[in-house]
This record gives sequence, C-alpha cells and structure tokens, in this order.
Amino acid sequence: MTTIEFFLEQLNLEAVTTRKMLERVPNDKYDWQPHPKSMNIRSLATHIAELPTWIPMVLSTEGLDFAAAPYNPTIINNTDDLVALFEKSFAEAQASLVPNKEWIMNEIWTLRNGPEIYSREAKWEVIRMTISQIIHHRAQLGVYLRLLDVSIPGSYGPSADEQFTPLEVEAV
Repeated sequence: MTTIEFFLEQLNLEAVTTRKMLERVPNDKYDWQPHPKSMNIRSLATHIAELPTWIPMVLSTEGLDFAAAPYNPTIINNTDDLVALFEKSFAEAQASLVPNKEWIMNEIWTLRNGPEIYSREAKWEVIRMTISQIIHHRAQLGVYLRLLDVSIPGSYGPSADEQFTPLEVEAV
C-alpha cells in the first residue's frame, strides 16, 4: 500500500464518523460554548468541516503563511450547510489523493506566520496531522454535544448512546 492509498483509506474511514457527528449539531446551538476560553460550536464544527481542504493545499503548495493568507472561516449557521461544507471539503481531499502525487510526499512543507515558523515537515507528516486534527476536534465536538445532551454516534465501536444488544455482539 502506498502512502497515498493509506491516507485515502484513513480519510474515507474517518469521514463516516465525522459526518455522523456533524449531522447532530443542533441548529439552535451554533453560538453555544462550554467555557469562555472554548470555541463556540460554529467555530469548532466549521473547522472540522474545513480541515480536509488542508490535504489538497499541502499537496499543491510548499507551505502556508498566515501573515500572507489569514484564515477566514466559512460562516455556517445551520447543520445542512455545515454538512454540505464537509462534503465539499471531503471530496476535494479525496480528489487530491491520487497516485501521481506519491513522489512529493517527502517534500518539506512549512507552516508559518511571517518570520515565525511553526513547523517544517514532510508533506506526508502534515497530512497525517491533518487527519489527526479532524479526529481530535471531532472528539471535542462530541464533548460539546454530550454537554448539550445530544446523542453521540459511535466512533470505533458503539457509544454510550448506541450500545449493542447481546445478540448483536454475537453476530459481529
């Protein structure tokens, strides 16, 4: 399996749970935040939905300079638009993970803010981090939803809200 094939498989697997989590964001809670230092649900969920776009960006550039290209998140106000943004981002990421890009996976990619360099890593490492960030922030969103008493989908097995019955366990 090539690096590209591995990341495409991981992206496809994680998209299933990410989609389920984003679909559960209540339309009336986009401004809610669990703590003053925390992002509100709109910011967190939008970040999750946009993160897959980092994969094509990494594969097609040598880096990102926030001083030259500040982050301007898409403004989302409802769950239908949120899921549509994720689907668009996910499709862009899938389309960028093509075999002819395997040869650039070891090229260095730089994340900076003007003269301050945050990281210089191989493109494959940045893609790994991007998928990890999706998982990490998805877990944060799960905590937000739990605090709002919203049912949480299972990630790598059933959640406390989606327990298997003994018969289902035997069938698995």
